[in-house]
Amino acid sequence: MAKILRGEIRWADLNPTRGHEQAGMRPVLILSHDIFNERSGTVIAMALTSQPQHAGFPLTLELKSENLPKHSWIKISQIRTLSVERIGKKIGRVSPEELAQAVEGLNEIIGT
Repeated sequence: MAKILRGEIRWADLNPTRGHEQAGMRPVLILSHDIFNERSGTVIAMALTSQPQHAGFPLTLELKSENLPKHSWIKISQIRTLSVERIGKKIGRVSPEELAQAVEGLNEIIGT
């Protein structure tokens, strides 16, 4: 498999899930640094959705990237550590500014 890089949007198999977790094959934003992804066998990622979101920042972030196949939102509260075995094909990439906003939103939620 090609290197999994921070800021990429990739397909991921999120099953099995419980409760309100995002399920199924869906795009995720890779948050973890490249060296972590390569050495740990896992990635830290946030789920994406193409459904318009009612919750605003910091729970969701609308992506403005034009290189994505669908208009998308990052579900910042839906963060998971995933085995690289769950990670599939690259879909696109977010801008450095969007990546920084996603991390900022997570910091607001967890209270850094």
